[in-house]
Amino acid sequence: MRITIAIAVLLACAGATAALDLGSHAGPKPPVNLPPNIPGDRQGGDTIADATPITIPGYDTGTTAGYTDDYDVVCPFGGTSPDVVYVGTPAADIVVDIDLFGSDYDTKVYVFDEELNVVACNDDFYADYVSKIEQLALQGGALYYIVVDGWSGDYGNYVLDIREYVPCVLECPAGAEQEGEPPLVQDYVDTFNNGCSNSEYGINFDTITSEIFCGVSGWYLFQGLQYRDTDWFELVVPESGFIEILGDAEQPTYLLEIGPMDCNTVDVIQDLIVGPCEEGTLVIPGEPGGSVWFWVGPTTFEGPVDMYDYVLYSNLGEPTAVADRSWTEVKSLFR
Repeated sequence: MRITIAIAVLLACAGATAALDLGSHAGPKPPVNLPPNIPGDRQGGDTIADATPITIPGYDTGTTAGYTDDYDVVCPFGGTSPDVVYVGTPAADIVVDIDLFGSDYDTKVYVFDEELNVVACNDDFYADYVSKIEQLALQGGALYYIVVDGWSGDYGNYVLDIREYVPCVLECPAGAEQEGEPPLVQDYVDTFNNGCSNSEYGINFDTITSEIFCGVSGWYLFQGLQYRDTDWFELVVPESGFIEILGDAEQPTYLLEIGPMDCNTVDVIQDLIVGPCEEGTLVIPGEPGGSVWFWVGPTTFEGPVDMYDYVLYSNLGEPTAVADRSWTEVKSLFR
């Protein structure tokens, strides 16, 4: 296998337990333990013929329990799960995210046009195998069917949230340290700050020596399979005895403290999700002058773009009088 590390830890998220993986390629899905198929409150329609109308953007909740398996789209997994169908027509051209976050089973979601052509599909977006379609362009006045489905017969309660997509664009401040990752082209071999993820190509760590660091991440195809770019750093703890990193990204991105500093046993110590255009701060304690491992990468193994930008502000590099300033004030000095 190309990936020699697939380390999972438990992450409590929105009342559910999800697996957090340091690898660059998704592993096999676990088997499904099905609950009793007890009919519940029916929100979505059973078939396209009786699809439930929904506004676009729009929101609904329901259950697929008690429904039949009428449809399936392979993306990349097929299934025999019961499904429900919604129908909607946007008033004008719009780009939307179709998000099932908050659903309690292994979901799948896909969209047909009026001719029943598949225009989008997603199986596993989140680490708990819940689905999301990102940045889907819909034509005003056109009819679309949205199918909430599942994998391998799984079913349960779902949340359907259709929101207008608002792009996040970050600017790298002048004078910032640049990561310099090569373009993530097809069949890209990631030997650039790949850390422990692809050890057959070497174990390479980057460092950060400035208060502002601009990096890139994203997704690429390698031998027909989808991979994500993961950035691994070895950071030196300053005299304060901690590293404070404020980050933001154009796509949902993990900032992780990982350890111990051994590829055979490395695990996630603490985690933070930043972006899109949502800042967050991670504080990593350590021995002054000692080293710690830090990891940056997408929260998903597939994404809507090839590459995206992230920016990190920290107390690394040349010391400055940050103690009396907020991080917002520090950032403003470089804009």
